[in-house]
Amino acid sequence: MRVHAYDARTPIEEVLSTLSGLVTSGKVRYLGVSNFAGWELMRSLSVADRHGWPRYVVHQVYYSLLGRDYERDLMPLGATEGVGAMVWSPLGWGRLTGRVRRGAPIPDGSRLHRTAEFGPPVDQELLYDVIDVLDEVADEVDRTVPQVALNWLLRRPTVSSVIVGARNAEQLRQNLGAVGWALTSEQVARLDAVSNTEAPYPHFPYRRQAGFARLNPPMAG
Repeated sequence: MRVHAYDARTPIEEVLSTLSGLVTSGKVRYLGVSNFAGWELMRSLSVADRHGWPRYVVHQVYYSLLGRDYERDLMPLGATEGVGAMVWSPLGWGRLTGRVRRGAPIPDGSRLHRTAEFGPPVDQELLYDVIDVLDEVADEVDRTVPQVALNWLLRRPTVSSVIVGARNAEQLRQNLGAVGWALTSEQVARLDAVSNTEAPYPHFPYRRQAGFARLNPPMAG
């Protein structure tokens, strides 16, 4: 069972005691959350521990080559507290399907025509730079752009699974082709480099200053 969003109007004890009752009665086996901030998840875990209630074990999160904010706080928290990531929109809201290209209009039939404003914002130059490298790597490994993007994601620390939105059987087969093989360390490093963005405070000192990085190195490149 998954709590879709943090409810600031309802006491955490009330939420967690109710969920605990569902688990102990056998109606629910495991508990998860979606789109929690780091402090919201950690506070919930602490309250559960204090009362001996079941903990959240999975966090449904947005994470992709076009949006790596998950790595800043939630990934280390997940690794430390044993909370796996179930990734939604692993292809950046449909932008990493291989159909979006620099200097070309959004293809006919793409859901981006209707839903782009509802999804996570993406810098256009970052998008095209990432696609350029994905194209190169896809040629090297004889795979498609989305297969490379998904393979990169499945290798990341704490990622337990990805949620793919296949429109038809062929898209599902394409997505399943993301497993059973591995990118090289050099290819991963290139994808890491092109998709990396400036971290906000208080994270940026760890990226810019060696002393900070030695104290608390990032989990992902």
